[in-house]
Amino acid sequence: MYPYPPPANTAEDYLTQFQHLLPRGRVWHRGWGWLQDADLLALMPTWARLQGDLNRLIGEIFPCSTTELLPEWEETLGLPDPCIGPLATTDQRRQAVCAKFSARGGQSVDYFIRLANSLGYDAIVIQYAPFRCGINRAGDPLYGEDWAYAWTLVVPSTIIDYFQVGISTCGDPLRAWGDKRLECLIARYAPSHTIPLIKYALTESKWDDGFSIWDAGDSVWDQGVVIPT
Repeated sequence: MYPYPPPANTAEDYLTQFQHLLPRGRVWHRGWGWLQDADLLALMPTWARLQGDLNRLIGEIFPCSTTELLPEWEETLGLPDPCIGPLATTDQRRQAVCAKFSARGGQSVDYFIRLANSLGYDAIVIQYAPFRCGINRAGDPLYGEDWAYAWTLVVPSTIIDYFQVGISTCGDPLRAWGDKRLECLIARYAPSHTIPLIKYALTESKWDDGFSIWDAGDSVWDQGVVIPT
């Protein structure tokens, strides 16, 4: 990891160095076997221990290998993430620190696909354009001007909570789905001039353009979620 190994001085090494700093004179011994040497040696393990702590601090400088400075890195980077919430293990916390420290951000389609991938989703992005005479044809959606700024992240959703008699209560939706973590992250990182949407689909099918998409049933736009910005 390092071009040269960090120094690892022992208590005896520090004693030798300390003796070289003593004043000149016959009472200041610079060898071994005297009572003075034993007294000084009793103090040297503290310096050796501090050297070990400094060696470990080299690894703590880097967020991807930190342990003792993990709370300081989390505070610096604004973690725990409000979208993800607190993490259970030290390794998960370290991975979150490393990911946020190295994140460069982006506004491309690939960036938001990778963002969904990091949460375990195999996603695609659909973009739109307003309907144009001479370009579009009969049967194409009549998208207005605002659709130029809209885009949809399509992710598969395999977990749906249905309303259950005797379990659900009045006011509960008949069907619920979604991932609040994903929606929070998309709302945070989506370009401010765009209108992001999320499509939770259920079964995989194919479109004529070759894209793999998950069809939710009668309408491919069922279960759409508008992300507020």
